[in-house]
Amino acid sequence: MKCSKHTKPWESSISWKSDLQIHESNTAVVSEEQYGTLFLVSTPIGNLKDITLRAVETLRAVDLIAAEDTRRAAILLQHYDIRKPTISYHNFNERKAAPRLLAELRAGKSVALITDAGTPGISDPAFYLVREALAHALPLEAIPGPAAFVPALILSGLPTDRFVFEGFPPVKKGRQTFFQELKHERRTIVLYESPQRVLRTLTAVLEIWGDRRVALARELTKLHEETLRGRVSELLDILQNRTLKGECVLVIAGAEPRRERSAAPETPPG
Repeated sequence: MKCSKHTKPWESSISWKSDLQIHESNTAVVSEEQYGTLFLVSTPIGNLKDITLRAVETLRAVDLIAAEDTRRAAILLQHYDIRKPTISYHNFNERKAAPRLLAELRAGKSVALITDAGTPGISDPAFYLVREALAHALPLEAIPGPAAFVPALILSGLPTDRFVFEGFPPVKKGRQTFFQELKHERRTIVLYESPQRVLRTLTAVLEIWGDRRVALARELTKLHEETLRGRVSELLDILQNRTLKGECVLVIAGAEPRRERSAAPETPPG
């Protein structure tokens, strides 16, 4: 499998060739004149069987794996008997770790970036490293796969033809503004939220957006997967005496179209 080569308009004029060629022996062949490729590899959000064959092949072939949490990554890698060196790369060390990864790429080493679960860059680390790689004209390739908002959206029963993904709402600063700005959004709205803040977020939705239809999906693809559907007020009643576990996805109906006020009837001439 030879990697595709696409020079982006914002990249420099330096010519490069893809570094990764996966053979039956699952080894990476790298020329001294080539840059290494940064592979953004999606991983399961719960069920380890949800990884793609291409993702497994890529992780077996690269020279180095950068993981959001090396301990959690070890569970996945051991399950598929992948034995590659790993280093930590997360939101709190990205500016320190990125230069090393860029140096490895410039030296012709192939690097895979994985997060704790799902697709790198979707409410997970990746953006900073991607931007730096592009600035240095280094090749990138995405290995697509799971992202929690997709199964949550299609299970919600809400319109899927047009939606907006907003990630995690702000915890403190900017929280009120966040909800106010989305108040009149007519597309289906998808949010990520921690189980400890679900009640608080649903309360804000009820107060600012109104009693809309909503679906709460949690523990997706896992043994205790659950999707609750109803009005915001109904879910608040259900959850009052429950302790949630696992990351949650909220899928909320968009705003109803505004009704035009009918013009006042003209006063007949008297």
